[in-house]
Amino acid sequence: MSRTALRICPLCEATCGLTLTVEGTRVTGARGDRDDVFSKGFICPKGASFGAVDGDPDRLRAPLVRTGGALREATWEEAFDAVAAGLRPVVERYGPDALGVVLGNPNVHTVAGALYPPVLLGALRTRSLFTASTVDQMPKHVSSGLLFGDAHAIPVPDLDHTDHLLLIGANPLESNGSLCTAPDFPGRLKALKARGGRLTVVDPRRTRTAKLADRHLAIRPGTDALLLAATAHTLFAEDLVDLGHLAPHVEGVDDVRDALREFTPEAVAGACDLDADVVRALARELAAAPTAAVYARIGSCTVPHGTLASWLVDVLNVLTGNLDRPGGALFPQAATDRTPRPAGPGRGFALGRWHSRVRRLPEAKGELPLSALAEEIDTATDQGEPVRALLVVAANPVLSAPDGDRLDKALASLDFMVSVDPYLNETSRHADVVLPPPPPSQSPHHDFAFNTFAVRNQVRYSRPAVPLEPGRMPETEILARLVLAVTGMHGTDPAAVDAMVVDQTLGKAVTEAHSPVHGRDPRELATRLTGDDGPERRLDMMLRLGPYGDGFGARPDGLTLEKLLAHPHGIDLGPLRPRLPQPLKTVSGKVELLPGPIAGDLPRLREALRERPAGLVLVGRRHLRSNNSWMHNVPALTGGSNRCTLHIHPADAARLGVTDGAPVRVRGAGGEVTAPAEVTDEVRPGVVSLPHGWGHDRPGTRLGHAAGVPGVNVNQLLDGSLLDPLSGNAVLNGVPVELAASR
Repeated sequence: MSRTALRICPLCEATCGLTLTVEGTRVTGARGDRDDVFSKGFICPKGASFGAVDGDPDRLRAPLVRTGGALREATWEEAFDAVAAGLRPVVERYGPDALGVVLGNPNVHTVAGALYPPVLLGALRTRSLFTASTVDQMPKHVSSGLLFGDAHAIPVPDLDHTDHLLLIGANPLESNGSLCTAPDFPGRLKALKARGGRLTVVDPRRTRTAKLADRHLAIRPGTDALLLAATAHTLFAEDLVDLGHLAPHVEGVDDVRDALREFTPEAVAGACDLDADVVRALARELAAAPTAAVYARIGSCTVPHGTLASWLVDVLNVLTGNLDRPGGALFPQAATDRTPRPAGPGRGFALGRWHSRVRRLPEAKGELPLSALAEEIDTATDQGEPVRALLVVAANPVLSAPDGDRLDKALASLDFMVSVDPYLNETSRHADVVLPPPPPSQSPHHDFAFNTFAVRNQVRYSRPAVPLEPGRMPETEILARLVLAVTGMHGTDPAAVDAMVVDQTLGKAVTEAHSPVHGRDPRELATRLTGDDGPERRLDMMLRLGPYGDGFGARPDGLTLEKLLAHPHGIDLGPLRPRLPQPLKTVSGKVELLPGPIAGDLPRLREALRERPAGLVLVGRRHLRSNNSWMHNVPALTGGSNRCTLHIHPADAARLGVTDGAPVRVRGAGGEVTAPAEVTDEVRPGVVSLPHGWGHDRPGTRLGHAAGVPGVNVNQLLDGSLLDPLSGNAVLNGVPVELAASR
């Protein structure tokens, strides 16, 4: 007997609602939920393949424990006994920094990944934290922290109302959007054009998104910050700056004018390989549009000036008066955010509070660069203990970080390693204990992180669509038990972790004057929480304390978990609205338009005015059927355009004697790979492109389909030395490579 169940898709940032067909305990189909308040029935190939992803036979179904050098299936009790025995002694002997933690981006796609790592890190107090952010979006966090005082205060384009969108280094027709949660991003861009709006795309490749644009600028990779600086310069030079309603909330406008004097359109034209008049046109169009938004993503982050480019995006939105207004770029308000505090000065944002041991790289947002993980394990210094043990949650840095070969060797040298992962992959194969979470159909879902980047305020929650399979453990319990194991409390009831968080959160909330529960008894409040388990009680608490919540009775019409469960397709909370100055946490209480660290990095950008790459440079690319490396093990998500080929322009191919489909050797600072050539004019001359997440040819994994079509690891071309200095983000795009036709 088949039935249907609702589920929010966890496979990319679009967070589309799905209607699943379930037969017994197996998901046999997935279609878009037409009644979903946010996605309204939109679905992409990843969502349509939910059943295949969920039922992948290579998913681990029981913990693995290393015995006598080999991994074997074990009970959960054996696994956590081994975790406590392996990790806790390292912390006790060498200190918390000797235990490294690696968090992959699937953590922000799960309830467990949102709720428990912060508790783990708070209890452990290790400074050896590495995440996927530093091979992705860390520059945006840093620029937002410096501008607004909060690394998570990231304005998003008001896609449904803007008249003009300048889109840089992003390909949302393939990615479905990033740091901008928008189901049916393609449809929203088409609607922009249908209402007479204008779309400009800046990208060295003629992507599907670029083909939709009114104007495509095939910029030289890595020069986005120069283009944006010259655009801002033009606004000043032509007296087009108009802050409008922002004027009382911004300081440093004249400082920015002075800092950008050298970045004229003529000065950047050679480096960007764009005509100066085109740059001026961009500035004039932004200023003239009734509303406009500048939006940039991974292509502008994973370059040498990623933080400066991210900063300049918001500078342009400010200078044109488009920050924090409908049709511009606004700050979303998620239902699980804390009740907004009154506007006023905050603590600000600090960089470099500590540094890595080997290269003395500064932390950003509490994280060290993932590019430094291998050296922090395999290199001894007088600056402290190396990382001797590692806890990896939903990450595969052997493929996602630069120089995977070195990291591969470093992981093999650890005293102990634990992986929370559904697969035995290129990284988890090194673990002493592998703890597999259940498939997504057997887990609840709420988008804690992505709702803070959503283009419309809304809230949705899915309970598990399928009962937990016997012998499995909920991911929430896995992570709760890890918290206990690494903090010396192994054997304690894991429910104690949730109870502790509830007690601490409510205990703090009742002391805050702006809280709806100020002055009340936290123990009495705790008795009002509903939910089937600790994670649901925590969600209920966050909803009640949030900006739309019932305040535990203070606002009777407000949100609670019970109310959300009564609306299985979600609750629409309305369009994005202006919020300044409330989100600002800078010391001044204003948007600080030229923060000191930014000013200190501008001389490096001035040097880039004179730089010209002598040979070919490499960029990545995204496919609609892919997100992370583990998706390559799902047959339905490989094939078609989702292939690991080297895109090369016909002129470059002819010059180098490369023919379509023939193998090509690609050499970079970190190593060499060989991939089949795909000759195409969709990439500009002087640029070649390889997708990320491939390279499934290492022994000891259990990824049957992926191993059959392994591809090559593009990050092996990098040695990890190239970083954006402010954010520690790896430079993955615009890096020099050498090509040779393979004989």
